[in-house]
Amino acid sequence: MATSSTPVRKAWRSLGWLAAIIAVLLGIQTAGALFWGWGWTPKLALDLEGGTRVVLAAQLAEGQEVTQEQLNQAVSIIRQRVDASGVSEAEISTQGANNIEVLIPGPLDPETQERLQSSSKLEFRPVILAGTPSTDAVGDDGTETPAPTDEAAEPDVEPTEPAATPNPEPTDASDPNWVSAEIQKAYDDFRCDQIDEVEANLAPADKPLITCDDTGQIKYVLGPVEVDGADITDAFSGQRQGSGGVNTGEWVVNLRFNDKGGAAFKDIGNRLIGLDPPRNQFAAVLDGRVITAPRVLGVTDQPEISGSFTQETSTALAQQLKFGALPVSFEVQTRDSVSPTLGSSQLQSGLLAGLVGLILVVIYSFFQYRALASVTIASIVVAAVLTYLVIAILSWREGYRLSLAGVAGLIVAIGFTVDSFIVYFERIRDELRDGRGLTGAVEAGWKRALRTIYAAKGVNLLSAVVLAIIAVGSVKGFALTLGITVVIDVLVVVLFTHPMLQLLATTRFFSSGHPLSGLDPTALGAVYRGRAEFRVSAAARRSGAGREAERRQTIAERKAAEAAALDATTAKPARTETPARPPQKKKSGSKKGKR
Repeated sequence: MATSSTPVRKAWRSLGWLAAIIAVLLGIQTAGALFWGWGWTPKLALDLEGGTRVVLAAQLAEGQEVTQEQLNQAVSIIRQRVDASGVSEAEISTQGANNIEVLIPGPLDPETQERLQSSSKLEFRPVILAGTPSTDAVGDDGTETPAPTDEAAEPDVEPTEPAATPNPEPTDASDPNWVSAEIQKAYDDFRCDQIDEVEANLAPADKPLITCDDTGQIKYVLGPVEVDGADITDAFSGQRQGSGGVNTGEWVVNLRFNDKGGAAFKDIGNRLIGLDPPRNQFAAVLDGRVITAPRVLGVTDQPEISGSFTQETSTALAQQLKFGALPVSFEVQTRDSVSPTLGSSQLQSGLLAGLVGLILVVIYSFFQYRALASVTIASIVVAAVLTYLVIAILSWREGYRLSLAGVAGLIVAIGFTVDSFIVYFERIRDELRDGRGLTGAVEAGWKRALRTIYAAKGVNLLSAVVLAIIAVGSVKGFALTLGITVVIDVLVVVLFTHPMLQLLATTRFFSSGHPLSGLDPTALGAVYRGRAEFRVSAAARRSGAGREAERRQTIAERKAAEAAALDATTAKPARTETPARPPQKKKSGSKKGKR
């Protein structure tokens, strides 16, 4: 009794952890439904529910053309924007020579609409002139715009005197010779509410740009584009690390460029760091407006932007820099609703297929494992509950939407889940054939099965991760549901299936090897009596289990038995050839002499 109590205590502890996990997930879902406007069913994707169709048209200056490469790049960036807003299963593709079509599941929420409407072109230009608008300048709200007083809005900027009319040609992008008499006059007369009128977002990349910051408090003359926003590979906010890795608590925005952009940024830093303000500033221009113009304080190919940022403002700037790097600017041309491409009938067909597969699995389990199949069914039910809660929470919390491909992933997972149970059950049966009792067979079989289960599920999970990384659209939904079910499968086997068998092993029905238990040693048809020795009991022969025993005997065991038999047959000739006593002639001669 003492030996079986330890597994029993472990079993109840594991079941307690499983109950706690289910309670937490159910509590999150319930709180979401009561307080956060969640539903109890997962959101459906475009193919099952329908959604919104948005067409973005490229804004091009006269004579300008957009290349297919630029459109493909824009599609990739817009997809990142849409995914960042929590919308999954969106379909984004090029349409014609200048347009991009975006299909979004469900109604278009304000956040996603803002991300699409602000589909912007990002570029980096050096600052040549900077100052406050004149007193008669008005901001976007029609009021006078005072000089900036908060350093958090922009780095230190002082008004500069108008430059003299240059004669020589400019030597680099920050050369004051770009400011001709015509540009100087335009800068003096420029008002921040004129940005849309002059189409600052369509300014040529190789010419100076007169514009304002996004608050309308500072106006600039910027040099030609030196780094394109498309060269940004990542932008993220975080707290600056001081010397020795100490966190300073100051929020900054970190930029990561590709090799081309990083090399260009480093060269620009070498040039700007020794210049006087404001020419030591480098402006990030989003759709013709300066979103930040920090001073260059060091030379690096992976810069960070500092200022009086909060967590919210640094995160917002990082998202602007990361998702605003379109090669050309776009505007929303049309927006309308679309009907589901598959609809509820196809969803019902998919669910029916899953139900039929589940029924077949149950029938097979009862046929193969008798009452032990009840553990399989209960494990599948627990896995289904966990999967449903996780999918529902991801749907309402992270914006995931269930597509028909995702439903297919859930159906395929039924087979993967049952595989784990079969591996475990067969290991237990092997231990029973080896003469162990049921309690010992459960523990020994678990140790052997767990390695196999981990290896198989590791491969499945790796496949799902790779598929999620390289795939787009609905295939990502398949990969996500597959990965979720793989993790839940391992969780259920460890915290439910094994503990249940530990508890059942203590019951009389299973421990006595009842014929209907699925764990009857006699019905399994084999009893091992030693190494490489395979015997079948008389009862097994009478019940016809002898053939079952021979069928279940492994190849290794047969080879071992054959080798043992071969050794036995070759040992006799070897002993007869060895003389055991002196020759008979010598013996008989001595006897005759005595006579």
